[in-house]
Amino acid sequence: MTEKPIDLDQHRGLSAQRATESRRLLSEVEAHEAKLHRLRVEAEEQFVALPAATWEEAAMKAKYLLRLYAETLAGGDARTRRLIAAVLEDFERLAEYP
Repeated sequence: MTEKPIDLDQHRGLSAQRATESRRLLSEVEAHEAKLHRLRVEAEEQFVALPAATWEEAAMKAKYLLRLYAETLAGGDARTRRLIAAVLEDFERLAEYP
């Protein structure tokens, strides 16, 4: 018996190693997507449960909603995507001034 663990991946062919790595990466991506989904649900529940107390909070909700909508426009209307980007830039610029 040896003290070092044996790396079994080295004893397999290149295509088998790539397939294993692909499965591992896909599993990681799926886990991250599930976590992101849970976090989004939590955030959205908070947004709905409590009304905004300030303009800054209202803008934060609007930015989230616009980004969510923009994601659904992946290959959609370029004018709408530019408008959303402009509004988000306005929010960022105006947030710098108290």
